Amino acid sequence: MQKIVVPGEKLEDKPLRIDEAFTEDGKTYSTIMGMYDDVRKVLTPLEGLWYPRPGDDTVGVVQEDKFNVYIIDLNSPYRGLIFAKDCNEDLMAGDIIEAEVKELDKTKTVILARPRKLIGGKILYVRPSKIPRLLGKSNTMLRQITQLTQTSATVGLNGLVWLKGGRIDAATEAVATVQNEAHTAGLTDRIRAMLERHR
Repeated sequence: MQKIVVPGEKLEDKPLRIDEAFTEDGKTYSTIMGMYDDVRKVLTPLEGLWYPRPGDDTVGVVQEDKFNVYIIDLNSPYRGLIFAKDCNEDLMAGDIIEAEVKELDKTKTVILARPRKLIGGKILYVRPSKIPRLLGKSNTMLRQITQLTQTSATVGLNGLVWLKGGRIDAATEAVATVQNEAHTAGLTDRIRAMLERHR
């Protein structure tokens, strides 16, 4: 059976020699986002650029307003578009927004829906392949970071993360640590300890 795994996720309860994996305490863990076949014991990397899918949450920056269409930089090869008629507020170049992918058209343009302006704050760039680790299972990692730093966060699957308020420097450090150490086990506990030391 094949399943998608994220960095740090357990593959087997025994040590195995698998490319892109490591062993710890007699168990085998993935170092990448990939597809694991537990019959053949093969881990296939899924690392790479973000590929838009309907329903994906994104964070982007407005590039320009052109003919009642907002052009959005999504930090990817794909250009985002928001139709003015679908927007409840005026947007300007430089505005940060969150929006949902509605569809990917034939020209590889991402049509976005339900945009919301994000006021203030800062944007971090995270490799899209590391976003699942930043979120954690059931958003446990992200919730831990925001609760311990009193920071608001919006995470786009396209690799842009918006942070605002609270101890934003500590939150930024935590996000960077998750990206750099996504392949390691016990990361959630280490991030908690790091943030508690900063309090």
